Amino acid sequence: MRNVLALLRAESRLATTFWGPLSRSSKVVLKTLIENHLSVSLGDLAMIDGRWYVTHTGLLRFAKRRGCFGIRVRMLEKYCDPDSRRWTFEAIAYKSPQCRGFTGYGDADPSNVSPLVRGAEMRVAETRAVNRALRKAYGIGICSAEEVASSHLRAASPAPAASPLRTNDRNGNHEACECNGIRLRDRLCQVIRQHSLDAELVKAYAIDFCGTKTLREASRDQVENFVVHLADWAKKDRNALLCQLNSYSRPQAGAA
Repeated sequence: MRNVLALLRAESRLATTFWGPLSRSSKVVLKTLIENHLSVSLGDLAMIDGRWYVTHTGLLRFAKRRGCFGIRVRMLEKYCDPDSRRWTFEAIAYKSPQCRGFTGYGDADPSNVSPLVRGAEMRVAETRAVNRALRKAYGIGICSAEEVASSHLRAASPAPAASPLRTNDRNGNHEACECNGIRLRDRLCQVIRQHSLDAELVKAYAIDFCGTKTLREASRDQVENFVVHLADWAKKDRNALLCQLNSYSRPQAGAA
């Protein structure tokens, strides 16, 4: 019991850092989720609009711990339209070799996905199908984060930071971007500090993400989308993000 309470306090503090003060009902739900071996610190959970959601990472980790035998996924071509980027998948999760399977369906099109993943509707639909199958198989009653259209999780108010992130306004003038009254450079620096990321690698990734030669050439929307994307990925799966950032490392001179 003491271990559970200590873990709950630690997870609550971390959740408060990410999403602000938690309501009493949110803490009660969080305690239940922790007792089921789901964790904020491991990226298993996300809070959107004051409600808890399980992440794809969390569902896969949960299924692995429970000895999931396998997952079969197939595209339902009858309900797909590549021209309009509409996709539908069926996933069947097998808890054991003898299990008859738990079926889940997932669909995605530009109208029900976040702007951050536009163009990746096929992968979103597949992920949603897998999530629903796993939630059915293991009796997880909360919805998965990937099943909702909005992924804009608000960050905590940032502290002042150096290294301005500048973009072009409509008149071609360089200015520090702001969103909801908060400078984007401050939000970015906060994410870098909070998750101990390499600023130079983040900058290289940002340029690649925005598809420009320099950050100065990026638009406000491009930079804002990158900051939200970086923060969301860092919360859900920091290790995967670090692998992505490391791909931008320059090889040392003289290395074999």
